[in-house]
Amino acid sequence: MNLSALCYILLLMAGLTARTAPLGQLRSASQISRDPQAARALAWLEKNVGAINDEQARITAIPAPPFQEAARGAYLRKLLASAGLRVSADKSGNIIGELPGSNEKEVVMLTAHLDTVFPPETVVKVKREGTRFTGPGISDNGTGLAALVALARALREAKLKPERTILFVADVGEEGEGNLRGMRMLVENLKTRLKFVIALDGAGTDYVTTKALASRRIEITVTGPGGHSWSDFGLPNPIDALARGITRFIRVKVQESPRTTFNVGQIEGGTSVNSIPFRASVKVDLRSEQGSELERLEGELRQAMQSGVDEEVSAARAPGGIGQSGALEMNVRVLGVRPGGELPANSALLAALRDADTFLGNQSRLERSSTDANIPLSMGIEAISIGAGGTSGGAHTLSEWYDSTGRELGLKRVLLTLIGVAGIAPGDSR
Repeated sequence: MNLSALCYILLLMAGLTARTAPLGQLRSASQISRDPQAARALAWLEKNVGAINDEQARITAIPAPPFQEAARGAYLRKLLASAGLRVSADKSGNIIGELPGSNEKEVVMLTAHLDTVFPPETVVKVKREGTRFTGPGISDNGTGLAALVALARALREAKLKPERTILFVADVGEEGEGNLRGMRMLVENLKTRLKFVIALDGAGTDYVTTKALASRRIEITVTGPGGHSWSDFGLPNPIDALARGITRFIRVKVQESPRTTFNVGQIEGGTSVNSIPFRASVKVDLRSEQGSELERLEGELRQAMQSGVDEEVSAARAPGGIGQSGALEMNVRVLGVRPGGELPANSALLAALRDADTFLGNQSRLERSSTDANIPLSMGIEAISIGAGGTSGGAHTLSEWYDSTGRELGLKRVLLTLIGVAGIAPGDSR
């Protein structure tokens, strides 16, 4: 045997060990589908698509702005309790439904985030035409939350007891400035018990997020003396300073590989059209596949905005502007940092998903994105983020839509993957 052949065999054995060792006595998707209880759970999902659609509309109609998920969380708590789970809430507002396994020392977590990107004043109405639903948040993450509840109900109806304990979690703080606070607390509290995380986020069955996209959210605030638009004309203007800085920053070149992006998402400031504002702020989202590039981009942002402030002060024409230190002051605040990470190619969780895809005749691609899976992936815990079936469009807009056609494929995919890593308790098949 030559050296290259020996190396190949050793690598193959290492990969198989990494894939199979964590699974213990767990089964393939084909074996799971033949288990009487699992078969009942799969059949329940297919038979109850209409009821799942109705529940999704009801969930979506309950507003859940950032940091204001309590009302929707209370509703999910009732739904998970009615599915026979032991339900609790942690300090961050996560709703946690527990399905005890024969091994309660190891946990598999299935999650769907409660929050949406929409502010409190948004009117949330769900319109329905056949299998198509329209409304803010209907897919992101009405789809994931409806699937979370449906999967819990399916396992209850099938009377399936898992080997590893399964936590069904409706978590807070996934969107925007939430900074993944819900997932951070879950991972912190579970510590070494947590073995796998499956995050349900939106629709689709054509992808699996295995790479965590690192990001930073930055707020830059500029303050000044303020004044009257006529009598104080020429005083340095915080909005003008921001405009100068933004104009500089958006000219910064970013890498195509590693892919790097930025977005100027919010600008606020001023009290009236005839007043020189005393305060203005801008929020910027930075993302990159590489941490060093993210750091470089943040440095470029800080430098561009400071240059904008300096330029505005230098251009001031009124007393109190030129030459006076402190005429404008800039403050930078980091709103959130999402760490990067990547699922190993020989992951047991990825193997279970791929096995489910093969069994169902589904094809999916690997993706990089910023999701709840960022936190466990950054800590070496196996995690993925996937859609829960159906199709969607217009995410994060008032015209967001979801079509439930083919939803059962997504639900079965999740269930087979979930049981693929949680297992069925020995001797529990009937």
